[in-house]
Amino acid sequence: MGNGFGIDIGGTGIKGALVDLDRGVLAGERVRIPTPQPATVAAVLDTVQAVIDQAGWDGPVGCTFPGIVRHGVIGSAANVDKGWIGVNLAEQLSGRTGHPAVVLNDADAAGIAEMRFGAGRGRGGVVMIVTLGTGIGTAVFVDGVLVPNTELGHVELDGVDTETRTSAAARERESLGFAEWSVRLQRYFSHMEMLFSPDLFIVGGGISKKADKFLPRLSLATEIVPAQLLNQSGIVGAAVEAARAAG
Repeated sequence: MGNGFGIDIGGTGIKGALVDLDRGVLAGERVRIPTPQPATVAAVLDTVQAVIDQAGWDGPVGCTFPGIVRHGVIGSAANVDKGWIGVNLAEQLSGRTGHPAVVLNDADAAGIAEMRFGAGRGRGGVVMIVTLGTGIGTAVFVDGVLVPNTELGHVELDGVDTETRTSAAARERESLGFAEWSVRLQRYFSHMEMLFSPDLFIVGGGISKKADKFLPRLSLATEIVPAQLLNQSGIVGAAVEAARAAG
C-alpha cells in the first residue's frame, strides 16, 4: 500500500507523521506541536497545516479528533473549544490541503490501528480498546467491524463523568500512585465488563508504556492487555482510513 499520512489532534499536542501502511509503523519523524490554547477552530487548523508543512507531506490526509465525528462533522468537544461542534473538519482540511481528508474519532483511529497491526490483530468477538490520556477514549469492534463514536469514557459512575476521575490526566492532577489509580480503573473496567461482556480489553494511551504498574492489579473475567502501538496508534489508524477512503 505504500505510505500515508496521519494527524492526531489531542488535548495537549497535535502530532503527525508519514506511515508505512503495510507494516503499521511510522515511516518518518513524528512532528509534534502543542495544541493551541484556547483550541479554537482557526488556531487548530493553522497548527495542523504547520504539522503537514513540517513533515513535507503532499497527499491525502487522515486526521483524528477528540470527540464524536459523523461523516467528517464534529459532534462533541470535551477537551477542545466548544466552537468545534458542527464544524465539517474533513471539508475544511480538504479545502486547505487541496487533497482528500478523512476525520474520525481519536479512539476509533487507535482501535483501527490496534485491530490491524497490534494487540487486536486476528481477534474476533467483542474487542474494546480503551485509551487513557487527557480523557478516556473507547473503540468497540464486533468481529473486526467498528461501532463508531462510542465515547464510553463519559459513562457516569458514582455521580461523575468517569474520565474526570479515572483518566491518566486525573491521576497526574491528583498525584495518585498506581495502586490508588487502579482502584478507579477497576471500577470502570468492571462496569464495562458488566455492560458489554467483551472478549478482550486493549488499553492504550501514553500511560500504556507503564501497563505493568497497573494492569496486573485489576481483577477481571475478561482478558486485558496493553496496546502494542502505544501513542502512535492514532496517527497510524488515521493514515489507514485516509488510504482506504482514497481507494
